[in-house]
Amino acid sequence: MTETDPLMERLEVGDVASDISGVKWFAAGDLNPRQLAESLQKQGARFVTITAYELPGEEGFCLEYLWDLNGQLLGFSNKVANKAVPSVFDICEAADWIEREIHEEYAIEFTGRTYEPLLLREGDTPGVNLHEVSK
Repeated sequence: MTETDPLMERLEVGDVASDISGVKWFAAGDLNPRQLAESLQKQGARFVTITAYELPGEEGFCLEYLWDLNGQLLGFSNKVANKAVPSVFDICEAADWIEREIHEEYAIEFTGRTYEPLLLREGDTPGVNLHEVSK
């Protein structure tokens, strides 16, 4: 067993796999990003970033969350339903900027928070990086 395996058991997640860079990716199961953020923070993990990308066709979006636990990067993916996902900003303030950036670029709503503009001007519509087909 590796150092993070007991953590994965405590988080009740499965299907842990390492990628070529050493990130341990795990299946989040029924847990949403907020629930995972709370559990990871209790274990002493630190938030690193969120990567957003549009899935092919009409499948929507995927958010990949990265956390650091004692030098080991942990990652999980979350498919975004209805362009809304719970915010983790109030759990880990470091998520503030990236949630705002993803909101402006892809019009994904992080529920439970308000936004101050980053790049958009007053009256601009979020979603500047969306493909025309999905607007």
